[in-house]
Formats: sequence, C-alpha cells, structure tokens
Amino acid sequence: MCPEDQVTVKLSDIAAEAGVSVMTVSNVMNGKRARVGAATIDRVRAIADRMGYVPNIPARSLAASRSHIVAMFVPVGENNSLLVSPHTVAVIGGVEQQLRHRGYHVLLRGIEHEGDVAEAIRGWSLDGAILVEFTDAEIDRITAEGVPLVAIDSYSTNARTVGVRTDDFLGGRIAAECLIAAGHRRVMFAGPPHEETGVVAQRWAGFRSACEEAGLDGADIVVEEVLTSFEDGRELGLHLRARHPDVTAVFATADVLAVGMMAGLHESGASVPDDLSIVGFDDLDISAYTTPGLTTIAQDMPAKVAEASRIILEEIEGGEGPRDPVTLGVELVERGSVAPPRA
Repeated sequence: MCPEDQVTVKLSDIAAEAGVSVMTVSNVMNGKRARVGAATIDRVRAIADRMGYVPNIPARSLAASRSHIVAMFVPVGENNSLLVSPHTVAVIGGVEQQLRHRGYHVLLRGIEHEGDVAEAIRGWSLDGAILVEFTDAEIDRITAEGVPLVAIDSYSTNARTVGVRTDDFLGGRIAAECLIAAGHRRVMFAGPPHEETGVVAQRWAGFRSACEEAGLDGADIVVEEVLTSFEDGRELGLHLRARHPDVTAVFATADVLAVGMMAGLHESGASVPDDLSIVGFDDLDISAYTTPGLTTIAQDMPAKVAEASRIILEEIEGGEGPRDPVTLGVELVERGSVAPPRA
C-alpha cells in the first residue's frame, strides 16, 4: 500500500474489533494497564499491530500536558564523552524497559556541570529525570525545579531528589567478614576517592567497622584509591604484590574493578585465590565469567530499577512529591576468588 493510500487507524477502530471500550484501548496504548486483564491487553495490542496503528505522540503529549519523556542524566568525562560503567549500562537498560512499557520515552544525556540539569529539563520539556553516577556533592548543588528527580545510588539530602540505593554499609561489612572468616588479617580496600557521604564512603565505613570489630587496626588495612574501570584495576593488580607484599586479600568496590585486578595479578604471575583473595561488589554478569569466578556482594539490580521507575512514574502521574529514600538489601555470592591465606 502506498503512503497516500494508507488509512489512519483510530482507537475507536481497534475498540470496535476488540469488543472493548475506547477508554480500555487508550489505557493499553498508554501503558496504564493496572485495571486491564492480560488477555485483553494481548488482544488489543495484536489488533493494533495488525491494523497498523501508529500513536500520535505529539497530540497525546499535548492533551496530557506532558511530553512522556524521562531523561537519564550521566556525568560526562574530562574529554566530554559519555562513558558509562557496566553497572550504569544495566541501570539504563532496565529503566528504559520499565518506562517503555508504560508509554514513556527515555532520553540519555551527558551532563558536564550539574547546572546543565536545569537547562536540559527546560529545553526538552521533560516529565522527569533520573540521575546516575553523580556524586552526592553534585546532587546537593542541583536546583532544578518543576519535575521529579530520582537519584540512583545517592545519599544526598537535596530535598528536590529521591534516592534509590543499595545498603552499601552492610555490603562493606559483609565483604570484610567474608575475608576475615577465611583467615585474612592484612587486607586492602580498593575503590575511587570518596567524600564523607556517598556509596564508596558507606562501603568503606562498613568494611572498616567489621575489621575493627575483628581486632584489625589501621595498620592492618591498606587503602588504594583507584578509578572504577577494568584498566585501572588491571594496573593496580600488576603492581599490587610488589607494593604490598603482605596484603593477602582485597575488597574492590565494583566488580569491573575486581575483574581488572584479577587480570593484572595473573599477568604479574600471581594466582587468585592462592596468592590473593578478592571480593567484588555488584554481582554483574562478568563476575561469573572469570576464572575463578568472582566472590561478590550482590545488589538486587531488578529491584533497584523497578523502584526508580515506580517512583518517577508515581510522581509524574500522581504528583506525590518528594518522599523518603529507598534502600535495598545485599547478599554475599560465593564463587572461587576467596580462600585462606598461604601459611
């Protein structure tokens, strides 16, 4: 059929064939499916696809006084390129899926300065925004008004944002307890520089508290500041035994960092876990693909994504306003990267 011969399919056409009301079809097409049965949803969508229905998104947004666009803001690197970690890729993909099923579009935007957040919100007429990988200090300075903001992995007290995070303090404690239970008394904490608050600060506080309770003092805990990337982890792993020959175990604050360290240690001639034990954090897919598999602190990524999506949608559609932050649990996933130290 040529474009000029195509007939515009209306919601009423779909409703007539499906034997349901126009309102029901509208709810299905707009992602508002709480009161619509699964069989009806499948039937309406199948009919819409067969009839070639194309939603008029600008008209729908105008009628609802909303753009149906939610931005995901990520800080850009020094060279102004958008660099995201495997963890952030998982967050972005999960949120996009959740919001797509509710009739929303996700705009991914790199942010050079936190002041650009307000400008982007105004320029794109956003319904809401989700902040990913921002430090608490950066989130504290955001003053954007008019739309809901959800901050992933944030401990910021900014009243404009709602934080959704993992119990990072508990995760740090569990990592330390795992290494101490295996007999390690000279341990390393490896992660990016941290401030008094934030994800890494919480993991460090939990790790240190468990070490101190086990009788380890400051001299027993080595801290290495390293960026969260495979290459930075590999570089640390290459030189770790030469710099710290008495360290027998490491807690890396991210799986990608831990996997990089394992690669560097292997290149240096060391063996994991015979020469050095390692615990990561996240339980990303890569942690199961290493040899040996990486013991790690698992966070519930599907739950984190679902909570962030639920909150942003409830605030957009219900106007509930700011609420208390959401903290999700963690658990230890034991694989093969932890063993007792050599005698």
